[in-house]
Amino acid sequence: MPVGVPLRLIPRGARAASALTAVGLAATVALGACSSGGSAGTGGAAVIVGGAATAGPGVRGTTLGAPIDLPDLHLTDTAGRPYDLRAHAPGRVTLLFFGYTHCPDVCPTTMADLAAALTQVSSDVRRQTSVVFVTSDPQRDTPPVIRHWLDSFDSGFVGLTGELTTIDAAARSVGVPLEPPRRQADGSWIVDHGAQVLAFGPDRRARTVYTAGTPVADYAHDLPLLLRSTA
Repeated sequence: MPVGVPLRLIPRGARAASALTAVGLAATVALGACSSGGSAGTGGAAVIVGGAATAGPGVRGTTLGAPIDLPDLHLTDTAGRPYDLRAHAPGRVTLLFFGYTHCPDVCPTTMADLAAALTQVSSDVRRQTSVVFVTSDPQRDTPPVIRHWLDSFDSGFVGLTGELTTIDAAARSVGVPLEPPRRQADGSWIVDHGAQVLAFGPDRRARTVYTAGTPVADYAHDLPLLLRSTA
């Protein structure tokens, strides 16, 4: 069974700093590389979070130093239809995650945790919450592949794919660094990607981020609060 690299704290580098200046973040979130076979990868860039508590009282997630706008992202959903991320977001909580279906560790764990959290909230909160998974490996993650994978967690999860350059630009605009998939000599693949979940409120702004390993109970606790978060 393939083994991925655990998330680790990484010093902020020039590359990460330039990507994050625009979004004004302030503390380090660990990133890691995942391999889908063979030896595991290493590397990744840092994402900066933290700062003033603008997400509302009692939120257990990590508060962003300044709100981040939901990217104006137009991709393709798992039914092959165009999907406008911003058009689907008003009045809802959008939990945005970039990853890939062949990921051996953090991606399936995160999706499973989010699915479990949605079973612990009221039907109203669940109905107003969207989990959006955007692939960082679009060459292999076709719409049917993503749909089959997401259905193993929750059939209501949204899966999106498109051009890698478009996905990469959107990810970096919200402080999530991605690296193009790399095939190794032994045939395995390494896909570096940020491992955080960004929580966008009904106003399409994120004030809270969740790192890998966030307890299910923390997601469930925060979702009703996130629905009430505003500027």
